[in-house]
Amino acid sequence: MVGGTLELNLARINEGVAEAVGDREAIIFRDRRITYSEFTDRTRRLANFLLNNGVGIHKDRSSLSPWKSGQDHVGLYLYNGNEYLEGMMGTYKCRAAPFNVNYRYVDEELIYLLKNAKTRALIFHSSLAKHVQAIRGHVPTLELLIQVQDDDTRIVDGAFEYERLLQDSSANRLDVDLSPDDLYILYTGGTTGMPKGVLWRQEDIIIAALGGRRTNGEVLQTVNEFVERSIDQNRKSLPAPPFMHGAGHWNALQVLNAGGTVVIQDEVKRLDAQDILDTIEREEVNNLLVVGDAFGRPIADALASSGRECPSLRNIITGGAIMTAKVKSDIIHSLPQVKIIDSAGSSETGGQATHVSDATSGAATGKFSLSENNAVISEDMNEILSPGHAGLGWWARSGNIPLGYLDDEDKTQKTFPVLKGVRYSVPGDKVRLLEDGSLELHGRESVTINSGGEKIFAEEVEQALKHHADVFDAVVAGRPSERWGNEVVAIVQLREQAQPSEDSLLGECNKHIARYKLPKSFIFVNEILRSPSGKADYKWAKSVAESQ
Repeated sequence: MVGGTLELNLARINEGVAEAVGDREAIIFRDRRITYSEFTDRTRRLANFLLNNGVGIHKDRSSLSPWKSGQDHVGLYLYNGNEYLEGMMGTYKCRAAPFNVNYRYVDEELIYLLKNAKTRALIFHSSLAKHVQAIRGHVPTLELLIQVQDDDTRIVDGAFEYERLLQDSSANRLDVDLSPDDLYILYTGGTTGMPKGVLWRQEDIIIAALGGRRTNGEVLQTVNEFVERSIDQNRKSLPAPPFMHGAGHWNALQVLNAGGTVVIQDEVKRLDAQDILDTIEREEVNNLLVVGDAFGRPIADALASSGRECPSLRNIITGGAIMTAKVKSDIIHSLPQVKIIDSAGSSETGGQATHVSDATSGAATGKFSLSENNAVISEDMNEILSPGHAGLGWWARSGNIPLGYLDDEDKTQKTFPVLKGVRYSVPGDKVRLLEDGSLELHGRESVTINSGGEKIFAEEVEQALKHHADVFDAVVAGRPSERWGNEVVAIVQLREQAQPSEDSLLGECNKHIARYKLPKSFIFVNEILRSPSGKADYKWAKSVAESQ
């Protein structure tokens, strides 16, 4: 067993847990049932291959600025599957840093991302090979290509076939000095601007987001504590969103760090609610991760139409986007045994707070408690606000937070300011700190609409719209207005064959938000464009609003 005095590192934890529960299934995906022993074997083989090809660490972090790396970067250009999680863990084991690549990007965006990350190696699905061929010559640092066969596309010239390289590589444990300072990198596009690489020390991200705390908040201090916890925990979790976004692979790594089983639905290239429910019942899944209404509404509808009961399911965790109270109520009506857990946080903070809705307490959205290491900072960034403060403030977190943004000193200093000797992460969420110490979440400053001198948060208008029975999905954006400066435009996807009047939609909104926040115009579309993770594409919404 791994010794109990080692500092926290993802590869160390995985090796220790695998030694303790080697015969337990780590990953179930379609017809693949990979035990912890097999996962260890496969990730060591990948790590040895990468190391033998010169991929690893080249500078100690102690000599670098917080926004610099010092490790080689391996891009994961993959759909969900065992290879994604193997790619992450195998890369950690050779002390390189994996990072997420959005499979929805066009070639120009791919080139920007891979160049920004100074990508040394790229692991990609064969169904994405045409994009790799198109961009490879535009990324001068890209030296190593690894192709995972998910269709019959031939191997790209010079690339290594994933299963063959595992077969040919050594399964010996690597002789490398793993460190809590080894990097975890998460690229986040946010709601505006180009993607940014958030740099975390592994020890910090483990504590902040990857299962490094017990349910009572106590931090696990040693690898042995992770190992001991794993022996008696054997829960199955299905992270339905893409692993290329933080919510999906955070949940998967939480499960692996606890010795549980990650279950992956069969259909990974599009959202199929019936397939998710099929997988939950077939594999007796206990926990389901989704992202807001984009996942919640189709699942609620699928439950209502199928009459499924999913008796093994106990928790539905939602993060990354809002799940409205109406959707929660519909799910709880179909699955009264389930708790729906709102998990608030961001790529720059890790998990910050949770809220539980269930059949007893009812469904609510947007209210959280102010937990340890969290604070509300004034808009001018000069003071910590007390409960009952009249205005809104920035939701901030201290303690285990990122080092900064890769190669970007300016953005690092703006997002991670120091206030009264304490360094905070302030990614841009506005909240109100109420008298009782609870938080009222309003949304991202970057998607607010300044109309007639009033700031209107897009998310609160969207929530109000979704209370209407005929609204399947909605996203809100601003567009220029001679009278208001900017006006609120609602882009709405209706339920099939629904034809509500605009007055009806406004009437429903008027029950939930002030009149000045009501949409000035409605645009009806066949489908709301969202990222595969379920997050709203506000750049698309703004272009739609401004085009009409």
